[in-house]
Amino acid sequence: MTDTPINLAILISGSGTTLQNLIDKIADGSLNARIGVVIASRPGIGGLDRAATAGLKSVVVNRKSFADIAAFSESVFSHCRAAKTDLICLAGWLSLLKIPPDFAGKMMNIHPALLPEFGGRGMYGHHVHEAVIARRSPISGCTVHFVDDEYDHGPIILQRVCPVMQDDTPAALAARVFEEEKIAYPMAIELFRGKRLVIEGRRVLIKGMEPSNSPSPGTLRESRGEGSSP
Repeated sequence: MTDTPINLAILISGSGTTLQNLIDKIADGSLNARIGVVIASRPGIGGLDRAATAGLKSVVVNRKSFADIAAFSESVFSHCRAAKTDLICLAGWLSLLKIPPDFAGKMMNIHPALLPEFGGRGMYGHHVHEAVIARRSPISGCTVHFVDDEYDHGPIILQRVCPVMQDDTPAALAARVFEEEKIAYPMAIELFRGKRLVIEGRRVLIKGMEPSNSPSPGTLRESRGEGSSP
């Protein structure tokens, strides 16, 4: 594996907790990466403050300023190209994008549930955790997946699981899931950096890794061909 840091573009729409996790992992040396640009889909969000505190370049590409997805997407990807991005990481990004050929297979998202369940349009933030609790699911977790042109539909890279408690609130479950997200996203980025991810149709193969079949807390689960995206 090369020791060259991977160059990331981070796309945000909110408070930037996932962005902060990646900043922290880079700072402590556990993620060999640099963040070339942070792109926000709207102004005035907390993630922009986090980027400024970390000394990162940031730009706002306001979805409301564009007539259609194609024009909005082209603006977003032009900033990624200018930053010489190797991998785009969605971090609480809520806007659909039309992915150009040069970034196909070079975009990831992390979803706060075990896709393909609890995904799709409107399934973000507390809405996801409310749905998991309402379903009385015994486990939840997070999913890292490649991004395609549909919400929560691209090939799954890996998942980590955690229990759902009988008295859980959405906030309590969100905090537990986020602890798994903090591990899963940097791991997926490192796998990409090491050229260990192979997309075969709807399945992602991880070179040199044996998946676990046990859904115990913290389990790493490799894609079995089901779908996901932001």
